Parts: sequence; C-alpha cells; structure tokens
Amino acid sequence: MTSPSEDLPSLISEDDRDAVVHRLQEAYAEGHVEHEEMDERLHRALSATTRAELASILVSLPQENTGTTSTISVAAGRIRRRGAWRVPRFLKVESAYGRVRLDLSKAVFDHPMLDVELLLGTGRAKITVPRDAVVEFDDLRTGWKDTHYKPPRAIRPGGPRIRISGAMGFGRLKIRHARGWRATTQP
Repeated sequence: MTSPSEDLPSLISEDDRDAVVHRLQEAYAEGHVEHEEMDERLHRALSATTRAELASILVSLPQENTGTTSTISVAAGRIRRRGAWRVPRFLKVESAYGRVRLDLSKAVFDHPMLDVELLLGTGRAKITVPRDAVVEFDDLRTGWKDTHYKPPRAIRPGGPRIRISGAMGFGRLKIRHARGWRATTQP
C-alpha cells in the first residue's frame, strides 16, 4: 500500500523552473541545442508542473559546468575587491587577521547563484551586494558579533542569489545592498 504522499507528483517551484530555463540557455549558447529545439524545450519547461517533467527536458544535455572554487587568501592585511570584476560560482575568502571588503555591486556574475565561504579569524567583513540580489547567510557561524543585514523592502526579480557560509571568529559581517547599480549576469 502506498502512502498519500507517494501518490502525489513532486511539484516544482519557480526557482526550479528558472534553473532549467537557465541551463537551456547555456546549452543553446554552447551549441548543444538548435534554435527550434530550444523553443520546444522552453515551451515544455514553462508549462511543466512536476520535477519529472523538468528532468526530462534536460536529459540529453551534457552536465552543467558549475565552475571551480576561487580562493582569496591572506594571513594578515586587507582583502579588497571592487569595480567590474568577474565573480566565480564559488568564492572562498580566508583571512587570519585583517579586514575583508567585497563589493559585488558592479561585478559580472557568470552564474545566477554565488556561494561565498568566509573563513575569518579576526577582523571585520563588509559585503556590498547588487541592489536586486537575494542574500542568504543562515550557514554562517559567528563567534563574537551577529551579522548586520537590513534587507531592502522590495527586490526586483532576476538578480543573483548570494549564499554566505563559513565561520567568523572575532569581528562582524555587514551586508548591504548597493544603491543604483545592478550586477551583470552573463547568459
């Protein structure tokens, strides 16, 4: 006998649908899908209601290139990134003693999601995110002070999702949204 939950199809969220559409766009840009096939698969993705339907759309595509982890590391001193710099999919920031300032407001995002792992001993960290970014930091452990973050009242859809994890010893992380600038996400 099956339970009622086994009889229900696994419904999808808008994030699931967006991830499939993004992967289709990448496959098209890489030359794995022709124009007509792209249109047909996009139509199927936009009308799909279950995870199985979404999975069937991607079945013949090569695996997504998720990128490698880039590491910014210093024993003592400052880490500072700003301006129009290319942000990898995974970013690891390590500092035993010193300040960290990451300004992502003018950064170029290769992926719709950025995972930042902070491994900081002492010192403050400040991250400026694009105006339309969605920020998550539930997996960040702080030893001394809580993270300071005031989310905006409204976020326009389409911005990058930034997940911050790791550990901070003595210091505070401040996260703020930029004013007026929008990050560039490469299709």
